Amino acid sequence: MPIPAELVAKAQEHVDSGVFFAELADLVRYPTVSDHPEGRVAIEAYLDEVLTPALTGLGCTVRRYPNPDPAGGPFLIGTRIESPELPTVLCYGHADVVGGHEGRWSEGRDPWTLTADGERWYGRGSADNKGQHLINLTALRLLLAETGTLGFNLKFLFETGEEIGSPGLGEFVAARSQALGADVLIASDGPRLDAATPTVFLGARGSVRISLDVDLRPDAYHSGNWGGVLRNPATTLTGAIACLVDGHGRIQAPGLLPPEIPDSVRDALAEIRVAGNPGDPALEESWGDTGLSAAERLYGWNTLEVLSLGAGDIDRPVNAIPGGAHAVLQLRHVAGTDVSDVADTIRKHLASQGFSMVEVNAEASFQASRTPVGNPWVGWAKGVLDEVSDRPVAILPSFGGGLPNHVFTDILGIATLWLPHSYPGCLQHAPDEHLLAPIAREGLVLATALFHALGRFTAPATGTAEVHTAPRSLSRGPA
Repeated sequence: MPIPAELVAKAQEHVDSGVFFAELADLVRYPTVSDHPEGRVAIEAYLDEVLTPALTGLGCTVRRYPNPDPAGGPFLIGTRIESPELPTVLCYGHADVVGGHEGRWSEGRDPWTLTADGERWYGRGSADNKGQHLINLTALRLLLAETGTLGFNLKFLFETGEEIGSPGLGEFVAARSQALGADVLIASDGPRLDAATPTVFLGARGSVRISLDVDLRPDAYHSGNWGGVLRNPATTLTGAIACLVDGHGRIQAPGLLPPEIPDSVRDALAEIRVAGNPGDPALEESWGDTGLSAAERLYGWNTLEVLSLGAGDIDRPVNAIPGGAHAVLQLRHVAGTDVSDVADTIRKHLASQGFSMVEVNAEASFQASRTPVGNPWVGWAKGVLDEVSDRPVAILPSFGGGLPNHVFTDILGIATLWLPHSYPGCLQHAPDEHLLAPIAREGLVLATALFHALGRFTAPATGTAEVHTAPRSLSRGPA
């Protein structure tokens, strides 16, 4: 049953009238920075004063839980059970933001005050993630006000440490897998393919940060007196990096490559075009694995990037061979890549190339995971969203960045549908972060349509069915 036109109009009016902007402004004013003590205080207030009332307003029972990891903040769960016979959806959002970068925003903007400039709504968290979870909370509220019932069971999980790597989230979810069990995750984070294209992505690439150190001696030695007989750590380090990724961005260590791209992923990415929109950087066609399309390189393959590289005094070099050199690299990897001991993989590869003197350390953040493109929930969501959108919805097997998607696919065993309400140019994590008003307007319609459609279906029974398993029933229930 298509979403009623009256409900679409109400969603659009909620944004056009300025009500949504005012609500988002109230959320942005909380400086919920998860890596700062004052931010932790703001997080507590945000949970108490914003999220708890929003969830209780949806008829949810709300509970706050401590984090099993002292590095992380608390969790909040809202639960509304209408009937054990109905499908259960799990929603997710994160209350924390990165630092405000005060004093660095254009036009003297305050990061904690939402300000509008044309279609851009500036403020920290406007795109990541407060604006996005507000859209979903609002869609649920509009649906409940219109019909008096959701037509499905709702569980909403909020964490408060996503911006610092979601410490404790996996352990917390594993310990409460029954309480959080659902049939499907519907959540919003990250960007669309571009500002104009409604998008659903099914997972995320993982991320491993790799430190390479060549520490040969405590002192620097004159390059004229010792050049040619002392090993130069900077030269050694650049050579070692070139053994891992060449000067054209192609990974050279076989152990850092993923398996072949599945045909289903290739098919999903065949029509996806990357960049080409105003403000996007120009793509370098000769960069990376040129046997792959740009979409395959970004969403279906691994990349190894050098984030920082240094030796000596870069700004004021002296005529001396430095004693040490340091670099930080990042491996972005897709599902199926074995990163269980990536540091050892790199050590062995470098040793085989004569670089055993390079010290390697690696620290993973988010793991890679994705729901299969052929999962029936994917086709269901695309069908619903295509009906209400004026252009086809793009399906991305993986989002290019990192999210804790694996917690839902691998621990809870459910399909994951991410409906992002932002775009790649939103400047998240930087000064001038903003939400685009047209995306907020369209996003609220799309989210409302998806929740409305879910309430009209008889879907799988509540549980933790294997993510690769098809829903047992997607037949239409009563209208």
